[in-house]
Amino acid sequence: MSTDQRVTASAEPLRTVAVPGAVLAVTGPQAGSEGLPPALFVHGLGGSGDNWRELMAELAGEVAGEAVDLPGFGWSEPPLDGDHSLSGHVRAVIGYLEAAGRGPVHLFGNSMGGAVAVRLAALRPDLVRSLTLISPALPELPPQRTAWPTGLLAVPGVPALLQRGPAPDVEQATDRLLRLVYGDAPGIPAERRERAVAEFRRRAALPHALAALVGSTRGIVSAYTQRGDQSLWKQAEQVRVPVLLVYGLKDKLVSYRSARRACAAFADARLLVLPESGHVAMMEHPAQVARAARELMARS
Repeated sequence: MSTDQRVTASAEPLRTVAVPGAVLAVTGPQAGSEGLPPALFVHGLGGSGDNWRELMAELAGEVAGEAVDLPGFGWSEPPLDGDHSLSGHVRAVIGYLEAAGRGPVHLFGNSMGGAVAVRLAALRPDLVRSLTLISPALPELPPQRTAWPTGLLAVPGVPALLQRGPAPDVEQATDRLLRLVYGDAPGIPAERRERAVAEFRRRAALPHALAALVGSTRGIVSAYTQRGDQSLWKQAEQVRVPVLLVYGLKDKLVSYRSARRACAAFADARLLVLPESGHVAMMEHPAQVARAARELMARS
């Protein structure tokens, strides 16, 4: 495992880890966490390990937490083979866990990262101790109307149209994104909003950023249509570790209505519904999510 220390604009220490086919950026664990149960946090579409900062702070002293940037996102380089499919992301996370020798871990996933976590737990149960899934991107047909614009990125020709258009105003584009994923966008702390704007500006300058977003969106759409053993719902039924499902009633991307099917699919599931939360409950309500996660981890 090769590492390379650097510091981001938000003063978060990162190291890079070479895994088969990719070089991943990893944040954490915090100093003094030696001997604590290992945990790994996997972000959603367009996100990064920074999405877990608040929840990781809540759980500091209880787990040795690390957040990984999926290939092409955050500070990670794009995959060498250009594969942004869901299975490609799963392979990268498995590669990291094998290289780090940290498994089995308490695995956390949000949105697309939730789908990654489900498939990983089904394929490699030896690497997972528990699952905490926050608005997991499990197949929901038809999706909510408010999720359609995101799904359009998977349509051939749409990304090219976006590239031909004028460059978006960074602050306005960031505000639209925050309003999409938060239940209470006006209540976002100023420091969190400033970090989001800085990250949007940085990502907009990267030549691989749009390809990672488009490829991963197509990967999610493809995963929604898979049948048989590769079906995410079928893989959810294979998971035997305790599972915490977290849904927000103000989520514009993953409907809380899918919680009923998710609870039935997993062998050992419990549910947390947050009435005021959107798609990123770990950022909006980290204390409530941490409390439920502690109870889950105690059981496992």
